[in-house]
Amino acid sequence: MSDIPLSTLYHRGLTAAAKAVNLPTIQDETQELLQAALSDLRLVQSRVASLSLFSQNELLSDIPSRDLVYLLLPFILAEIHGRVRTTDTEERMDQVMRAQSSLRIFLTTLDKLEVVPESEKTLYAQKTSTMNDPAKRRELKIKQYQKEKEIRSRIQAVRKRRYQGRIPNEPTSDFELIASLLPDPSKAASASEDDPDTEDVLRQATLLLLRLTYAEAHAQSESLDQELQLLRSAPPPRPVELASDYSRRRKEPQSDDMWRLDAPIPSGGPDGKGPLLDSSGKPLRPFTILPASSDRARLQAEVFRPDHRLPTMSVDEYLEVERQRGYIITGGGPQSEAAPTSSEQLALDAEMEGTVFAEQKAEEKRQKDEAWARYTDTHPRGAGNTMNRG
Repeated sequence: MSDIPLSTLYHRGLTAAAKAVNLPTIQDETQELLQAALSDLRLVQSRVASLSLFSQNELLSDIPSRDLVYLLLPFILAEIHGRVRTTDTEERMDQVMRAQSSLRIFLTTLDKLEVVPESEKTLYAQKTSTMNDPAKRRELKIKQYQKEKEIRSRIQAVRKRRYQGRIPNEPTSDFELIASLLPDPSKAASASEDDPDTEDVLRQATLLLLRLTYAEAHAQSESLDQELQLLRSAPPPRPVELASDYSRRRKEPQSDDMWRLDAPIPSGGPDGKGPLLDSSGKPLRPFTILPASSDRARLQAEVFRPDHRLPTMSVDEYLEVERQRGYIITGGGPQSEAAPTSSEQLALDAEMEGTVFAEQKAEEKRQKDEAWARYTDTHPRGAGNTMNRG
């Protein structure tokens, strides 16, 4: 393994991890790829430490562009540890704690080298799980997502510059994106890789990728903290029953009460014996207070019923009530337009000569005309129009 170039070994581990991302975690093939990636990447981590690529007292400007990609090793190891298949709680807790340790190393290193601007540090340092206000939590998630989207677009633009607009394949995961920063082991080193412009583009792309994984590491760390809390509060696993114990238990006589649906509740304290309450009135075991027998029938009848309110009257009855309230308007339309007005109908009724009805209508018409004449005498035409006066 020592004769394999460091970049080739790094590229091989990233390639195996990228293949495992697109496969179901439960499959054996996926776990074999993850274990192969872990083996290669741990060897890379050991060789990086032995070569002393990074010093405690150096600045970001002192690190060569080709070595910046190795700062991502703890982040990659944390991602792989989170995908390793486990069979029980203890194994899962071990993998989660390893991933947390790698993420802490990664975040501490980037903070020390000042790779991430202060504004982004402040943004990602806020944890959404500690916010009680849903509006503020949603606003923070939107801001973090927008910042990650902005960095991804900048990485895409830098990659186009690096490949001169001809990007070979769009990476499907962060592992492939990191591997694209390494020299391709299947191709010989070209002279363009030593070009200062190419090195500057490579450095810019690596720094942007470090800022992107910094944001993802904060989100992953928060998620692992919540998972670890759940694992610690999980109940202990049930002991595995041996075959001899199972056969012995089957041979034991079983009482009829264990098959009854209304099995009697043991009376007394926690051991099923003794009084229900102690001398101070404190319950010694859980109990249920049931309603009175008269209410049980009513509650039982209300169980199987529609989940919506049923109508109490028919549609015709409802419309009749609305009509009596005056909420329904009748009339109108072409028939109402063609019907005579009250004055016209009164004149028609008065023309029916020789009947008492006609005489009554004629008298009503005469009184109406006189009332209108008196009104017009006291109210000249246009007297009420005050809108157009100068």
